[in-house]
Amino acid sequence: MKIHSTTVVGIRHNGQVALGADGQATMGNTVAKSNVKKIRVLLGGKVLAGFAGSTADAFTLIERFEEKLNGYGGNLKRAAIELAKDWRTDRFLRRLEAMLIVASKDDMLVISGTGDVLEPDHQIAAIGSGSMFAQAAAVALKKHATEMTAEEMVRESLNIAADICIYTNHNLIVETIS
Repeated sequence: MKIHSTTVVGIRHNGQVALGADGQATMGNTVAKSNVKKIRVLLGGKVLAGFAGSTADAFTLIERFEEKLNGYGGNLKRAAIELAKDWRTDRFLRRLEAMLIVASKDDMLVISGTGDVLEPDHQIAAIGSGSMFAQAAAVALKKHATEMTAEEMVRESLNIAADICIYTNHNLIVETIS
């Protein structure tokens, strides 16, 4: 599933987890809003969730994910798998067009509507139209700029993506877990 209109990137580095996104929402080729908050802090700050895709669909999925998270005692992997199963099989949910990155201090996962729950390589996850730009920047930063924090790497990766991707802007929201 290729999601247009945003960039979300998460990085785990030196004991810190950071998840960030740009703030742009588009309708077709027009910027509809420039400061959408696409990162949510869940479970009292223990879990971060970010979305790319249709905003209403993503809000629905994050609400469902939070229900699963609470229902499985904060077990991120179990909640993600159960959400992915529901998303793939439920008549209503399977029409939703979005992707999620969810992260805790121990795990980072990408969840899609096709039933995928993926643990990303290099402890870097990226989704959205600018994801490949942000991911490439994040891999290089993590490899060569080891003195940077996860939050600094996320911000720089998103800024690089925003310089390249027309569906990504520089209004960034970044949340962290230490």
